[in-house]
Amino acid sequence: MALAHTGSRSYAAAIDALNGLQSNAQVIDAIRKSGGKGGDVQLREQVEYMRRIGYEPADLNRMNVLHITGTKGKGSTSAFVSSILTTLAPKAKVGLYTSPHMVAVRERIRINGEPIAEDVFARYFWEVWDRLEQADKPAADEATPEKPAYFRYLTIMAMHVFLSERVDATILEVGVGGTYDSTNIVPEPITTGVTALGIDHIWVLGKTLPEIAAQKGGIYKPRIPALAIQQPEGLDVLESRAKELGASSFTVIPEHPQLKDIKLGLAGSFQRSNASLAIALVQSFLSSPRCPAALRSLTPPSSPPSSTTSSPLPSLPKSLIAPNPLPSSLVTGLQTARWPGRCQTEPDPLLGGEKVRWFLDGAHTVESLKCCGEWFREDALERTYGTEEQPTRFLIFNCTSGRSGFELLSSLLSALSPSSAGEKLQQPFDHVVFCTNTTFASGDSKGDLTSNAVDASDLAALQTQHDLASAFSSLTSSPSSSLKQAQIHVLASIQEAVELVRREGQKGEGKSVEALVTGSLHLVGGVMAVAELPL
Repeated sequence: MALAHTGSRSYAAAIDALNGLQSNAQVIDAIRKSGGKGGDVQLREQVEYMRRIGYEPADLNRMNVLHITGTKGKGSTSAFVSSILTTLAPKAKVGLYTSPHMVAVRERIRINGEPIAEDVFARYFWEVWDRLEQADKPAADEATPEKPAYFRYLTIMAMHVFLSERVDATILEVGVGGTYDSTNIVPEPITTGVTALGIDHIWVLGKTLPEIAAQKGGIYKPRIPALAIQQPEGLDVLESRAKELGASSFTVIPEHPQLKDIKLGLAGSFQRSNASLAIALVQSFLSSPRCPAALRSLTPPSSPPSSTTSSPLPSLPKSLIAPNPLPSSLVTGLQTARWPGRCQTEPDPLLGGEKVRWFLDGAHTVESLKCCGEWFREDALERTYGTEEQPTRFLIFNCTSGRSGFELLSSLLSALSPSSAGEKLQQPFDHVVFCTNTTFASGDSKGDLTSNAVDASDLAALQTQHDLASAFSSLTSSPSSSLKQAQIHVLASIQEAVELVRREGQKGEGKSVEALVTGSLHLVGGVMAVAELPL
């Protein structure tokens, strides 16, 4: 990492150094097979890194944290919380740490909804880098590497940014799981919440929903409210974890009835449950005795937790966590929330929306792809049902991290067209593109989008993409002529996929083009970068 000693302290140099902390595909595979370091070891290392840059665990409580995890919806819920708090207190400083990013790494660290500037990112990046290199290494912790891996480094840096900038509140989105996630080193957050559960990251979290719920519930803390979205499975495990970890209360948050009549800033009917949890998190945050001074005047009337017959822990009163009617400022925060790459619709900046319209959703689990399909069906397919002129439709898809392409595509197609012909799923696309997450046709990726996590031989042979094409064909091919057949393309880069869509939009035949991009947040980010779509 000679970059640290060349005198360069630019944003570009910071990104190059950060990318050097990524594990390559072979290392990741070895970690999966061996089980890697124990989670408790990783957490101890994370605390040690914070000490090396000057912070004790108790210092982290000054961030005034709202801690959020879940399988799907945790990013959207975090965005809702950030928007509500900045709307309620425009003069306050609200930090937001999320992952991954769409186009630029600095999107992961936001203040009042805005990514920190390049020069600010560079300054704090190099501060952390230099402190880690210069720190004394205690003998007891000499086995801890000098620098952590990519995500853990960004977590450390984000906490350094928020403490240095003296934010009034911090929304921390968990990266993976909860119990052993690198964000889970704050001793006393102010409130904690779990969004919808699903099967993902099974090599880390377990293969069943109860196992995954146990990991997610690991963010609950002693004497701190524990919240969770109403859902069919996993609540008993989350409640058990809340009790085990000494939470002050456990509250299940149903969908707020008023949200059916509010146009949320994030599209999709499923966002109503995320917005309901966001409301409850904000309300529990404001009602805490530790509510920071910048937001204290907004504190709702306090009510003691109310016991329920179904829970050994008390729950927060409904009047507190789900006020009805919702205050107008809360509604405004929900309406103005924005989250790039999640159920986002954009006209093409080169050709215009009348020629090409992009539908972007970084869904990458079975559950989230079902929601993606429902959203695209409602916002695109149902809008043109029965009309003579149907748009030419593209699906651009990729998946990573060893996920099952067959299961993911099946979930998406089932939601797009609930009825099926025999055992084969109907599909609405004229063209289906399976491409890598490589940004440009040259084989290069934009610096912020560089990833070492894909095996080079797999990438060169486009093996994942060919496997996806086979899975799609097996799901949709049928001798029945009533089933629409798509033209399948396997491409080596995102640039080639974007150019294919735009060529169709330039044909001048009067038909518009709609392109759904999903399956991978990295893919969505790459399309946004290549097509120059707004964040």
